[in-house]
Amino acid sequence: MCRWLAYWGTPVLLDTILYRPEHSLIDQSLHAKMGVETTNGDGFGVGWYSKEATTPALLTDVGPAWNNRNLREVADHVRSSLFFAHIRASTGTAVQQSNCHPFRHGRWMFMHNGAIARFHEVRRELALLVDPRLYPDIQGTTDSEVMFYLALTFGLDEDPPAAVARMAGVVESVGRAHGIAYPLQMTLAVTDGRRVWAFRYSSARASRSLFYSSRVEALRKLHPDVAFLRELSEESRLVVSEPLGDLPGAWNEVPENSYGVVQPGTDELHRFAPAAV
Repeated sequence: MCRWLAYWGTPVLLDTILYRPEHSLIDQSLHAKMGVETTNGDGFGVGWYSKEATTPALLTDVGPAWNNRNLREVADHVRSSLFFAHIRASTGTAVQQSNCHPFRHGRWMFMHNGAIARFHEVRRELALLVDPRLYPDIQGTTDSEVMFYLALTFGLDEDPPAAVARMAGVVESVGRAHGIAYPLQMTLAVTDGRRVWAFRYSSARASRSLFYSSRVEALRKLHPDVAFLRELSEESRLVVSEPLGDLPGAWNEVPENSYGVVQPGTDELHRFAPAAV
């Protein structure tokens, strides 16, 4: 499995969220506490948006995040209001750059922790359901990228929650037709550069961990001595596979079978269920 984080809010240096926290994503790449694997060293990726570009930038590599000099260099110089960061522990597909998250298509980014059960058995059938116009853009061999392109096929541009629900429904339908009792395990995030949608779901109703940060205003009241909190807008938010530290009151578990929307104004939290196609 993998670990990931999504940040939306006041523009910050990548270093602020990737390296500085007590239990940062870099620390989790060696010492994850809540993942299936303690070490996540099968590649990494970071994606971000800038005012100058309509599509996100990506930095990916097949080596471990903890000793990558390019990542360390970029983290001290890149500032953005929206970051995706992911450290990978392969569930069976090759360790190669095209398999490193986040994945990008146009203005969209997507990253995932989990797996399609027995993916090698259902891969061809699922891939054939991808829109033929999109299929040539698939670059890697992971179940995660197929999930992304299925969501794009089912209308990610128009209605992200509905598209992800249809993707999950297809994965479960195909999996169960192959005799797989629990076809899908997913905590995933997707963004168009303006909003972030984060989903927690599994067929077994025992999903991997996922948390979101409390509102900055509440954290300032709890921890007036934390200087970093004074720099953030009220709407700034983190969504993470596991908490980045032990600051009391900072983290809230995303409920089982639900999804949240981080956006300007009021964030949202809704129930999630796969949908028939």
